[in-house]
Amino acid sequence: MKQENNTPRAETKKQNQIKRTALTGLLFALAVILSLVESLVPVPAPVGVRLGLSNIVVMYSLFFLRGRDALIIAILKSFFVMMTRGTVAGLLSLSGGLFSLGIMMLLLFVFRERVSFLIIGVSGALFHNFGQILAASVVLGSVLWYYLPILIFSGLIAGIVTSFLLKVSIPALKKLQLTI
Repeated sequence: MKQENNTPRAETKKQNQIKRTALTGLLFALAVILSLVESLVPVPAPVGVRLGLSNIVVMYSLFFLRGRDALIIAILKSFFVMMTRGTVAGLLSLSGGLFSLGIMMLLLFVFRERVSFLIIGVSGALFHNFGQILAASVVLGSVLWYYLPILIFSGLIAGIVTSFLLKVSIPALKKLQLTI
């Protein structure tokens, strides 16, 4: 029979895990809300580019929680997109999210404290677009690199905007003590 470990340290670890799970769920809900709000804004048909406001939540998680929490949120966001917008949209979301998160994690690992929100935001947005164009090229069976200049320009703008919004949101989020 297995004996339970009820030491204060084990209890604290368990409480932190519960708190982290609840916080990840709340952050995922916030990402969904931001995605829904953003989808209400009309986008010109030929361009089809959005800011990616829900990526603010992934960046927050990456900076103030753990990479694993950011990964969970990115994957859950993709499943949400798949359920609400279809399989192809979900695949594009997943590939963009994983490329984005991958470069952001790499930059944080290599440069640690010396990397800014702006560099992380712009790099994440650019790689999100690269991941999506790669996935779209595979799905459609044709290379879509001619769309790359638009995606680079929009990635720069989106990265600047989302990093700014993250930076101005941090004081409010810290007041809520959304860290573990």
